[in-house]
Order: sequence, then structure tokens, then C-alpha cells
Amino acid sequence: MDSASGPATTSESDPKAINRARFELELEFVQALANPYYLHSLAQQNILDQPAFINFLEYLLYFKEKDYARFIHYPHALHHLELLQHAQFRADMRQDEWRDMLNQKQFDHWLTNRNGTAASTSTGETGDTSTAS
Repeated sequence: MDSASGPATTSESDPKAINRARFELELEFVQALANPYYLHSLAQQNILDQPAFINFLEYLLYFKEKDYARFIHYPHALHHLELLQHAQFRADMRQDEWRDMLNQKQFDHWLTNRNGTAASTSTGETGDTSTAS
């Protein structure tokens, strides 16, 4: 008996398993958006110009809701998802300079913000002057 005429497997017929698999794929994709080089690649391939993809990006905004945001390990992914809602940002991501600038901003943020508090940089400055003594 070939698999096409045989009974469906549990994961193919179980709505919870299907929803979980879809959620995991969408979560993985959203987290990939934290990578400026990936965004640049999507822009260079003109994927960011496709109406269906733009609609998909809008759909993925549900990850900004509290119940879903808790699964995000890379907070920049949500920031970039928000930026991708704007046509100008999608167009700008084609440029190497934008990719490099976004990458540098992300690096600077990670360098100066640890565990939600500003850390001292090599110049002794902090991002939060309210805690400076």
C-alpha cells in the first residue's frame, strides 16, 4: 500500500500538532529577522517587494503580543519585524551600507545593554545616566 492511499499519520491529522509545527516555523523565521545579513539577502533577492511576503510580514506582527513575544530569544527580531512594515526600510535594506549600519547598531546595543541594564563601555560612558554615581 503506498503512503498516498494509507491512513494519515498522527501528526498530519492532529490539529494541535499542525498548529504547533506552523508556530515553530513562524517563530524560527521571525527570529531569523534579527540578522541584518539575512534581511539584506531577502532585499537583494527582491523577496521584500513581493505583496504576498509583505502580507506575511504583517501577519507575523502577532509575535509582538505578550503571549507570543515571550518565545522570542532575539528581541531585535521584533524591532526588525516592525521596521519591515515600512516600504522605505525594505527598499533601503538592498544597500550594503544599510546592512552594515543595522549590524553596527545591533552590535552597539548588545555591547552596552546587558540584562536590561546599561554596562560601561571602554570610554566609561553608560547608556543610563540615571544610575550613574
